Amino acid sequence: MLLSVESAMGESATDRFKNIEIHGFVSQGYMKTTDNNYLGVTKGLGSFGFTEVGLNFTKSFTDELRTGIQLYARQLGSTGSFNTNFRWFYLDYHPSDRFGFRFGRIKIPFGLYNEINDIDAARAAILLPQSIYPAESLDYLLAQNGFEGYGYTGTGPWGSLEYRLYAGTIAFPAVNTPAYPIQQTAGNVPFIVGTRLMWGTPIDGLRVGVSGQAVRLDTTLKLGTTTPVSVSFQFPVNMLIGSAEYIHGDLSLAAEYSRWFAQFGNSTNTAIIPNFSVTNERGYIMGAYRLARWFEPCLYYSMTYPNVDSREGIQNYQHDVSATLRFDINQFWLLKTEAHYMIGTAALQSGLTGPGLNDGVPTASLAPNWWTFLVKTTGYF
Repeated sequence: MLLSVESAMGESATDRFKNIEIHGFVSQGYMKTTDNNYLGVTKGLGSFGFTEVGLNFTKSFTDELRTGIQLYARQLGSTGSFNTNFRWFYLDYHPSDRFGFRFGRIKIPFGLYNEINDIDAARAAILLPQSIYPAESLDYLLAQNGFEGYGYTGTGPWGSLEYRLYAGTIAFPAVNTPAYPIQQTAGNVPFIVGTRLMWGTPIDGLRVGVSGQAVRLDTTLKLGTTTPVSVSFQFPVNMLIGSAEYIHGDLSLAAEYSRWFAQFGNSTNTAIIPNFSVTNERGYIMGAYRLARWFEPCLYYSMTYPNVDSREGIQNYQHDVSATLRFDINQFWLLKTEAHYMIGTAALQSGLTGPGLNDGVPTASLAPNWWTFLVKTTGYF
């Protein structure tokens, strides 16, 4: 009787348990800037310090229960240095479309594309708009350690609604840079909470949504080199983003606008680090069109204002006009080329906590207008 049941199902319970999906990718990129080092030492001969490697394992135990894990390593300039880690891992239980639950190290559903920020094959651009999805902060903004509830209402006369709710923490190690006037000696994220609501409108291909996230960093800085003084403070950040995406055939259009509200609070030495707040503004518009199975160009404009009350001076803004050409050589291999014309220096390293990429030169003194060129190839299976 047991053999006949298994034959009718087409696969035994043991075989189903052993059936694990394995996928992976390897990416190598090159970056070159005309002025100002960006994401690496990119002036002069440029930099090949733009490498990613990932290996995924996923398994469905039943229609409702599944699990997955990814081993990941990368180098982006001085970030990553090929330190292998678990980029994400989860146990997911979804008894119905309306409700599911997962816990582990889970990708954060922030905006339209945060969850694919580390998947080169899932998008046209090499760098997603850096105002919303900064590559240098990928280790902190991509995933959180905690849990998430999610669901989908299904399609009706007024469209559909997808919801995501999450809470947890983020690994935030201290970065110690000896001999510099500002050193971070401790760092901890006690909480991150957030939500994303995405409405699939009655207009075919159009979805709009809103994301909200609150996160707090508790940190301690050591200031000075001869008689250093330690200052501890809290750094809560509330982030809101409105999103819209339209896909019709081979055309995709997207736009997002965001404001991040940050505070410096509970300082142990307000004479050195006073309590204050700042609001920054971020946004972009982007379009891509697949002209052929193997060819897809992409354009976007992205802007960043770190302080909405201080918009003058090149150190207080950065505008980015980007053009990408994506070539799908075959189903396992792609090549991309990309150019950015940058106006302003707000997103560049200032060198306060170390030599930085620009040798400690203040961002107000860097080149105001500059180009970034990138080439990246990815193999995946």
